[in-house]
Formats: sequence, structure tokens, C-alpha cells
Amino acid sequence: MPFTEAIRPPLWLMGFVYFLFLSFALSVWAAMGNTAGLISLLLLSALLIYLRQLITMRISVTSKELFIDRAHIDINFIGDVEVLTPEKMRLIRGRDADPAAFLAIRFWESSGVKITLNDKRDPTPYWLVSSRKSEELKRTLYIQR
Repeated sequence: MPFTEAIRPPLWLMGFVYFLFLSFALSVWAAMGNTAGLISLLLLSALLIYLRQLITMRISVTSKELFIDRAHIDINFIGDVEVLTPEKMRLIRGRDADPAAFLAIRFWESSGVKITLNDKRDPTPYWLVSSRKSEELKRTLYIQR
């Protein structure tokens, strides 16, 4: 595979969620005792691991398609690819957003790419994708076309 990237949630976010889970487990322990508190702590810890896997966004480019999680598009339908600075990304996420665009963004990632589509049958004008390796993704998409 020419390009792969996984956008995982940062540790500070996972720590925040875990502290929320700990406060819930503490409440269960206070109300129901040691066994229930321990069980809730173990279940919530497993849930945190599952949530991390669920929230992780995976981007991959093959010789024929671009995959972003379950969404995919044929490389032939990809037009211009623009690397976005954090400022441009902030604007296009908000004020300059097109409601018909496909968004594969994560709030903790400030950079990304705007992938314009050349498919007359698809009303989606572009894909907005968070990426830490924006330049490499752009280069790979141009090479694969």
C-alpha cells in the first residue's frame, strides 16, 4: 500500500475520558461496594480501549482507491488536492464549509487536505480530511493518478 495513516485520539483526550469514567466507577463503588466498583472500573477501562479503536481514523491509498475508514473513492475521480494550513483548515471547517462536502475530520488535528472531486454523478464537491502527513498524502494521490 503506497500510503497509510492512522489518526488516533491524543493522550490528553483519552486521559480526560478516563477520569470521567473513574468518577463514575467511584460513584458506583460508593453506592454499591467494592465488587460493583471494581467491576465497573474494569468494564469502563475496556470501553475506553474500544472507544480509542472506534475513534481512530484510518486513511489509506492503494493503486486504485482512496480509503478513509469505510468511505472510498476511485483515484480517477480525484481532482485537485490542496494541503491546508491550520488557519485554512479552521476556516473551511466552519465559515467556508460546503454542506454537501464529505468531512473526515478530527477536532484534535489542525492540518489536513481538501480533495476536490471530478465525478459529475456525485454531488459532493470535495472531501475534507484531517491528516498529519498532508504533503505525503497529496504526493501519493498525484503519483497514483
